[in-house]
Amino acid sequence: MKKNIAVMYGGNSSEFEVSVNSGRQVSANIDKSRYNVYEILVLGSSWAVQLNEGPTIEVDKSDFSFTPHHGEKVKFDCAFIVIHGTPGEDGLLQSYFEMLHVPYTSCNAFVSTLTFNKYATKCFLRDTGVKMAKEIYIRKGDNIDPAALVKELGLPLFIKPNASGSSCGVSKVKEEKEVKKALEAAFTEGDTVLAEAFVPGRELQQGVFKTAKKSFELPITEIITEREFFDYDAKYNGLSQEITPADTTPELAQRITRQSSQIYDRLGCRGIVRIDYIVSNDDIYFLEINTVPGMSEASIVPQQLHAIGLSLPEAFTLLIEDSLTQK
Repeated sequence: MKKNIAVMYGGNSSEFEVSVNSGRQVSANIDKSRYNVYEILVLGSSWAVQLNEGPTIEVDKSDFSFTPHHGEKVKFDCAFIVIHGTPGEDGLLQSYFEMLHVPYTSCNAFVSTLTFNKYATKCFLRDTGVKMAKEIYIRKGDNIDPAALVKELGLPLFIKPNASGSSCGVSKVKEEKEVKKALEAAFTEGDTVLAEAFVPGRELQQGVFKTAKKSFELPITEIITEREFFDYDAKYNGLSQEITPADTTPELAQRITRQSSQIYDRLGCRGIVRIDYIVSNDDIYFLEINTVPGMSEASIVPQQLHAIGLSLPEAFTLLIEDSLTQK
């Protein structure tokens, strides 16, 4: 009997549109000969099953099911989470599924909560030898002296939301007078912010895909953009080049791959994640980790899977089957 797979996309963050695009791509590429696939649009407290015909139907959250009009109840066997930001990347959905004992395709609730918090992740990795840019952690309401911030971190510097993605609310600050405006932009995404020292270098990203039975060594992608940094427009509006595999020496590629695997294992990740770096003077600086990476046509991880000859349907089958065995 086919398993019922719920592809969950949307969410309650600035990444809503990106998530919808990723979710629809995932849904289109799950093997329909093996699974019954249902799309669920999450928006606030509404979880609506998107049926091809007729109106949408709300999910019964008491047992993660829905009942079609003039049909029998459908209970989902696995949730394929494609929500960037809250509630799909910060541990909220994961906690719900863990309480109901429903398998899902992402890191567990603790790891998701940890890694969505950029500062907490850096603290967790602090004693591993992984290089990271110097940062200052700021809460909304803190009295911040722009001059002191610049003295501590230098210019340029980055100001970014502590828990957000797709470069929403991120600013590259070149002058002290820009600090206040940058903080205001970052605080639109949440109550905590990071100010980070600028590290010049190449931006490289690598997906890591592990199951209980197999690990895949994905190639590295280099991001080249004429923008000030890899911002939203560069990511999604064609204002960047994404070169897969990146033009690196075999030695550097091996070092990055080894570090990606170590970070994945140290954090206790599961499934597919993406880790972002800056390489400066042959030093590898960890930027952040995405535990629900983009899966749209413009996203990095699908490019990397394609480069090793692994199709999206094949990858998604492996991911779903691995999740079902970990129930």
